[in-house]
Amino acid sequence: MKVKILLVEDDASLGFIVSDQLKSDGFDVTLCCDGVEGGKRFNSEKFHLCIFDVMMPKKDGFTLAKDIRKIDKKVPILFLTAKSSDEDKIAGFKAGGDDYLTKPFNIEELQLRVAAMLRRIDIQPESETETVFTIGEYSFDTVNFTLVHPNFEKSLTKKEAQILTFLCKYKNSVAAREIILNGVWGQDDYFVGRSLDVFITKLRKYLKEDEKISIINVHGIGFKLEVK
Repeated sequence: MKVKILLVEDDASLGFIVSDQLKSDGFDVTLCCDGVEGGKRFNSEKFHLCIFDVMMPKKDGFTLAKDIRKIDKKVPILFLTAKSSDEDKIAGFKAGGDDYLTKPFNIEELQLRVAAMLRRIDIQPESETETVFTIGEYSFDTVNFTLVHPNFEKSLTKKEAQILTFLCKYKNSVAAREIILNGVWGQDDYFVGRSLDVFITKLRKYLKEDEKISIINVHGIGFKLEVK
């Protein structure tokens, strides 16, 4: 059984990042940009889990959750919000939410919370995640964080592996800086941006054994892992 997730998020960039990651984790994700559209999709399809932003146009996440609870008392609902006060969390639980994740958040924390919520209702997702990428003459194991070449082997740090995974997913295409920053650090600002540049320099060094491989800086947009 493939787990179906309804994601309702009006921030297009964040919605794309979360949806893309959940899809790569093996979930069937439906992304909606406002609460009204999300309600329509929920009423027309069967979903195993819902992820709602709180502040949205047309209908906010709390109101959407209340509407859904009128017809489904059990489907797990996770709220995403920039608000972190106790009052807001209480309002979310009163609206029918099961969990609460405050922005900015690390994508790994989201993955763990989704897995925990699915365990509560005894649903096991299919595993369709690609764990080993071939990059020219290299083999990159995303589980063990190893990068192997006939003349070179490197154990990567967690962040190095996360960044390289994003680049591999967009191989020969541009991976936007904000996608990598939000996916790895959970935020997009100047300081983590500088950290990303340092990690990119390290990855270029690790991949230099194959001259057909390059990580290109696309100014103002992001990076492209190009394999000729």
